[in-house]
Amino acid sequence: MEQSRKMAKLAYEALDEKLGEDIKVIDISEISVLADYFIIANGSNESQVRALVENVEEKLSKEGFEPKQREGYGLGNWVLLDFGNIIVHVFDKENRLFYDLERIWRDGKYTDVENL
Repeated sequence: MEQSRKMAKLAYEALDEKLGEDIKVIDISEISVLADYFIIANGSNESQVRALVENVEEKLSKEGFEPKQREGYGLGNWVLLDFGNIIVHVFDKENRLFYDLERIWRDGKYTDVENL
């Protein structure tokens, strides 16, 4: 879990550096075997979504964490980065509202970055 917290904090910082909007960290460790944390953010357009994704990958890669899976990068409206312990979702505004992952995963615990 310590490694998961470190990864989540790095992802949060990477999103924040590139001005990701409405960044949420949800602890899903007690309700799912998928991962320990979901990190959800959105960008204002396709270019920013890609910049957010690239910064997350770069920051985590520098610490030795490589994504197991990356989906949606070509479209730029919802990109999923699966690092095993954490899953990062980067949306454009429209798709974030449409898919509303926060509602789907509402049984998870919202975590402040200071608590990671």
